[in-house]
Amino acid sequence: MLNKSLDKVLRTTKIHLGRLELLGVKTVKDFLLYFPRTYNDTREFTKIAEIRTDEVCTIKGQLTSLFNIRTKTGKKITRGVLTDETGTIGVVWFNQPHLTRMLPRKSEIILSGKIKFAFGKITLQSPSYELIKKEEEQIHSGRIVPVYHETEGINSKWIREKLKPLIDYWIDLFEEYIPEDILKEHNLIDFKTAIRCVHFPDDPELLEKSKKRLAFDELFLLQLKVLQKRWYWQNINKKDSKNIEIKKEVLKDCIDNLPFTLTNAQNKTLKEILKDLGKPFPMSRLLQGDVGSGKTIVAALATLNVVKNGYQVAIMAPTEILAKQHYQGFIKTLKAYSLNIQFIAGSTSAKQKDEIIRQMKTGTVDIMIGTHALIQERIGFRNLGLAIIDEQHRFGVKQREILKSYDSPHLLAMTATPIPRTLAITVYGDQDLSLIDELPKGRQKIITRLVPEKKRIEAYRWIEDQVKKGRQAFIICPLINESDVLEVKSVLKEYAYLSEHIFPDLKVGLLHGKLKQEEKDRIMEEFNDNKLNILVSTSVVEVGIDIPNASIVLIEGTERFGLAQLHQFRGRVGRGEHQSYCFLFTGSLSEEGRIRMKSMEKYTCGFKLAEIDLEIRGPGEIYGIRQSGIPDLKMASLTDLETIEKARKSAQKIIDKDPKLENYPVLAEKITEYEEVYVQD
Repeated sequence: MLNKSLDKVLRTTKIHLGRLELLGVKTVKDFLLYFPRTYNDTREFTKIAEIRTDEVCTIKGQLTSLFNIRTKTGKKITRGVLTDETGTIGVVWFNQPHLTRMLPRKSEIILSGKIKFAFGKITLQSPSYELIKKEEEQIHSGRIVPVYHETEGINSKWIREKLKPLIDYWIDLFEEYIPEDILKEHNLIDFKTAIRCVHFPDDPELLEKSKKRLAFDELFLLQLKVLQKRWYWQNINKKDSKNIEIKKEVLKDCIDNLPFTLTNAQNKTLKEILKDLGKPFPMSRLLQGDVGSGKTIVAALATLNVVKNGYQVAIMAPTEILAKQHYQGFIKTLKAYSLNIQFIAGSTSAKQKDEIIRQMKTGTVDIMIGTHALIQERIGFRNLGLAIIDEQHRFGVKQREILKSYDSPHLLAMTATPIPRTLAITVYGDQDLSLIDELPKGRQKIITRLVPEKKRIEAYRWIEDQVKKGRQAFIICPLINESDVLEVKSVLKEYAYLSEHIFPDLKVGLLHGKLKQEEKDRIMEEFNDNKLNILVSTSVVEVGIDIPNASIVLIEGTERFGLAQLHQFRGRVGRGEHQSYCFLFTGSLSEEGRIRMKSMEKYTCGFKLAEIDLEIRGPGEIYGIRQSGIPDLKMASLTDLETIEKARKSAQKIIDKDPKLENYPVLAEKITEYEEVYVQD
């Protein structure tokens, strides 16, 4: 019944129904779960004798006069007089002549609005209004009033008027789905009370309890889903699990011959991965590490161990540039072991693909590196032991699942995108977490500066001076083409301007996503060989690009990027022996924008920056909601570690006792609904 379409129960127009649908509201349940974004407390009435200009106030009184006038310019103005026991005040509305029909004279009314000095006197301008009807509950004023996300033709007052009768009639159809012992443990109110109160709260204390309950619900369901997924991955796939031994001698030989010493954090995470590979169920681990922390060498060592056990390894990267770099890096690191390492991507010819796929299926390929081409039709493996996904949030949920489905391999996901702990344990809670939290010795701190526009030419001359000393620079722009709407620099226009007017004597290259792969490869090879001094690029260089001689990155339109992404750009430099610099140029900044940019100057830790961005902008803005499976939470916050941990503990209890939720049918149904909404590509 709660899934009944709103056109069957709501008296309104098709236009309004269409606009509700744009807000994600199609059914009775959708509408009742369309929670307010904030509240206005209008319980305290202001006496007319005590009002102050430029203050918002709520006045209860009698409308003693109301009439329409037309100004010389043709504007329609509705003017009135509101009276209470302490005095009178003028009221004015613009272009609402219908109010003279809707608001009877001498009627008791509540008006809420801003006090202005107009028409030579103090006036209440364009207030919201609600007639006092003794037999009806006030829903727009004189109480804690909910304010909703709105759209054209659908304002909060309209939503309140339509919601009130629906809640009164349909609320009892909601079933409680959280077990009683969990409700008692966390002192949570019942589901129906929470829904009713969050829309029409009677007192602040009960409202806070309602928000607490609904926030817990969202985090609890999310945790329950990922923990159940984890249980299925470990238990359903047990029979297909590959028990991979640790080849100590091989690993020691490889590590001893590396041109550097592994950090303590790299050694620790490698041990965690190797231990997982020997367990009686497939590994599912997320390897996190800040930019330049050395995740790839850990992955290469784990790969070598798996191959020496007789299994194949697949490595999938989000871009062809990054996949090609992994391919070249693995060949270099593992060259002493005579392994068959192959590469496949969109640019691979049909004839080459056919041959590579044949080798994959016959098992002659040891290590297969590529882009999403690895999960296309016809692809298969003879004996896949380990699947590695680099920058996993760049792939859709279903894309990641396809790679995992090849005969239940061990799974290692890697990311240099900093994920705050609260987000990691909530959204990626089906995976064990490994963290490389230290940089290799000798890595210098990158000096970061927010540069004012007036110092732009000075920055250009400084870059030119550094290039003459042998260094290289990245210049990153938000767009490929010029935009009439967005006042940010495009890479094409900036490349033309810089190469012709600013750096005419230097070799400037251009890189963006629409170039053919052969062209991208040629440009990156030239930059890597120092045949290009400056590379003007879009965000295509965001992850993984390793040019040790590059020591400067200048980023345009920084307000258009998240802090985690800016930190990734910054990580393109500082990989060699030279002191490196990051220059931030921005358009007009809000106060929020200034806080974010100052954070870039202050902090070098990607995880700290990610936490700041999560707090300010939310997960959707940073990571992309649907693509990564991160839910658009209505009441909960992914920065609320206390509630997240409580919800996870409760969810784990249920999974330990009844992982298939056979004794919790209502909860099982709720989980299915949750998956349908969020786990999509």
